Amino acid sequence: MLPCLNKKLFGVDCLGCGIQRALSLIFHGEFIAAFKMYPAIYTLLILAIVVVLNFFYKLKYAQKIIGILAAINILIIIISYVIKMNQLF
Repeated sequence: MLPCLNKKLFGVDCLGCGIQRALSLIFHGEFIAAFKMYPAIYTLLILAIVVVLNFFYKLKYAQKIIGILAAINILIIIISYVIKMNQLF
């Protein structure tokens, strides 16, 4: 796995820490562990699927769907990061 530069330099997790391990867990069939590792993993996968589908098939409401999914992802990532940081201190 690629090391987190932020964690290596500053000793603090970044907002993306855990996404590689969560993807690996999904590929190994450990879906609950993947969610616990990185709670936004499933909404990020849905967002990626919508973006790829829109690239090939030009979905009717794609921009609205992508915007909503992006906002949901940002909220999940920030909330889970704050919770993780509060558990560390």
